[in-house]
Amino acid sequence: MIILFNKPYDVLCQFTDNDGNGRATLADYIKQKNVYAAGRLDRDSEGLLLLTDDGKLQHQITDPKNKMEKTYWAQVEGEITNEAITQLTKGVKLKDGFTRPAKAKIITEPKNLWPRTPPIRERKHIPTSWLQLSIKEGRNRQVRRMTAAMGFPTLRLIRASIGQWELGSLAIGESKFER
Repeated sequence: MIILFNKPYDVLCQFTDNDGNGRATLADYIKQKNVYAAGRLDRDSEGLLLLTDDGKLQHQITDPKNKMEKTYWAQVEGEITNEAITQLTKGVKLKDGFTRPAKAKIITEPKNLWPRTPPIRERKHIPTSWLQLSIKEGRNRQVRRMTAAMGFPTLRLIRASIGQWELGSLAIGESKFER
């Protein structure tokens, strides 16, 4: 069984808050027992998270050797340039080495996008733009670090798909089962 979940901003990708700070967790949204997140999504990121009760499937989804593509929508500060997009497609030098080449393109704000709570910071004289980025590796905070290295800090990050599974029209905080 697989559960597709549209994880809200500021929700931990685990069922308990180990620090005891009362932060929102998956347990606030997912009532199904004995399922586990197949991968992670940072607390300040939103979008598609897969949960499963199948250990083999969980490993297949998360193992970097399988190179399962993950697609993100990133709202960045500034007007992203074609040069930055080209560099993202070639690989970006980060402190922990070069990333693999990504698929990257400039997009308009995704349709049916829910408002984020709290809203992103808006600067009166600095525009924002959206890009779609698909990667096959999963370094810590990789998309945010890639856009920052290009001079375009990520303000909002939404995972749109993992392999064959897509966020689609799943509302924020909603989940659905797939067999």
